[in-house]
Amino acid sequence: MGEVVVVTSGKGGVGKTTTTAALGAALAAAGDTVVVIDFDVGLRNLDLVLGAERRVVFDFINVIQGHAKLSQALIRDKRLENLWLLPASQTRDKDALTEEGVAIVINELRARFDWVICDSPAGIERGAALAMRHADVAVVVSNPEVSSVRDSDRIIGLLDAKTERAERGEFIPKYLLLTRYNAARASRGDMMAVEDVLEILSIPLLGIIPESDEVLRASNLGTPVTLNSPTSKPAMAYAEAARRLRGENLDAVQIPVEKQGLFNKLFGRRAA
Repeated sequence: MGEVVVVTSGKGGVGKTTTTAALGAALAAAGDTVVVIDFDVGLRNLDLVLGAERRVVFDFINVIQGHAKLSQALIRDKRLENLWLLPASQTRDKDALTEEGVAIVINELRARFDWVICDSPAGIERGAALAMRHADVAVVVSNPEVSSVRDSDRIIGLLDAKTERAERGEFIPKYLLLTRYNAARASRGDMMAVEDVLEILSIPLLGIIPESDEVLRASNLGTPVTLNSPTSKPAMAYAEAARRLRGENLDAVQIPVEKQGLFNKLFGRRAA
């Protein structure tokens, strides 16, 4: 049986969809079978990030309502033959998602794929609750900003209360993925330090994704950054996070530090 992963956060715009695509592509590149599901009904974007927007015929809601078979709605990636997408509907609202329908689809996918990665909408409303409902593992995506971290703390509480695992009295592993981290801004105190975020959220660190134009460029091209620019810092950070998710025993996540140029070094010495 496959592992169901929810990629979630309390705040919008932190990089959940980018993370879902990047982790899915990295896991598929490692040889696992992967399906990514867009739970953001009405505002779907995962198909855009994967470059599959023109190939959507049937969607998640069509399958739940019995208007299409799951095999008809699944879209196979053209670059990685073991990566699939189940897109969201752009014309329906989140009330079209039913608990029973989601459970049936998730169980069918769990039996077919090694990884079922659920791209959750932001917030704590119905779509987000259903995205996390059947999760075995949660990846909590947060920016190093107070509002984002506070909302992530709220999501962690919901994961411990509203998931099937929690209701059975079982622990659900939760990992922090810190996105858009800028070492220079952190050193100036313009964003939260990694240590402070970890102290507040108290969950293991899966990875730190540095702020980079490569992520935006890849999204605009409809290709996960792990495929578009695999040697870039964000791509390597996502690939390492995927390896940790697979259970590989790696060294602790390294916190990026600001690299000072010669001028700054000389200026710093004189000031000292």
